[in-house]
Amino acid sequence: MAKEKNEWWEWMKALLIAVGLAAIIRYFLFAPIVVDGLSMTPTLENGDRMIVNKLGNPDRFDIVVFHAPEHKDYIKRVIGLPGDKIEYKNDTLYVNGKAYEEPYLQEYKDQVSEGPLTEDFSLKDIIDRETVPKGEIFVMGDNRRFSKDSRHIGTVPFEEVIGDTKFIYWPVKDIGIVE
Repeated sequence: MAKEKNEWWEWMKALLIAVGLAAIIRYFLFAPIVVDGLSMTPTLENGDRMIVNKLGNPDRFDIVVFHAPEHKDYIKRVIGLPGDKIEYKNDTLYVNGKAYEEPYLQEYKDQVSEGPLTEDFSLKDIIDRETVPKGEIFVMGDNRRFSKDSRHIGTVPFEEVIGDTKFIYWPVKDIGIVE
């Protein structure tokens, strides 16, 4: 009888440890997310399932998940970091006066028949500041014509960023790293 009770207790301890570790990993390190909407097409599709890395700060062109003002989580690409001057002219991104290529947009640009993919703007037009504020980032969806992003909601404080994401784990045909 004592042996059965001891075995039961060992199983319970193992289960409690497993649940505790899963909770710690989910809360502090990694979390799943489902892409909801078309704002990141063609890079990400509606329904893609991804892993969010909660460690570290996002870098330029990382795809991040953050708490948006509408009490939803958004997934967008980091375009500007604190202190950056952001501008779009003739469908080209300029950060601090330097032109940047955005290869992740090329597929979509090739599909657009008229007008630019990204309309001209400067950060001053959007948030009435020359640079991205300290402790905040400027984000945009890859589907520039149909994305609610920093052009509409303003810059995103680091405290609202859940983490960055690079890995699609579902659907199976799309498993892999995204740029």
